[in-house]
Amino acid sequence: MKKLAVVAILALSCLSIASAKSYEVTFSGPVKAGNVQLQAGVYHLKVNGSNVVFTQDQTSKSFTVPVKLENSNAKFGQTLVDATKNNGGDVITDIKLGGSNTIVEFSY
Repeated sequence: MKKLAVVAILALSCLSIASAKSYEVTFSGPVKAGNVQLQAGVYHLKVNGSNVVFTQDQTSKSFTVPVKLENSNAKFGQTLVDATKNNGGDVITDIKLGGSNTIVEFSY
């Protein structure tokens, strides 16, 4: 009986690891995400609770940003970054995560 419980716990932990999906985003110029300034380049984005972690592809340097998660009624076909100009620079307002119905909102 104990072996069955251990196997069940291991199976559940593997599922949670597999569900930690990463999304790729590319910025053509510097952009502000919440309280973090990101340089141009390719980043891998992971949602971690109420934070998003951006990991720069080239340097593997990570940046954690607090966010608000919202759900849409429909799934997004691809990852979409919405940004506006503010004081001459680009500022991310939200990111719609491809293959999900999750919207990551940044506050300023």
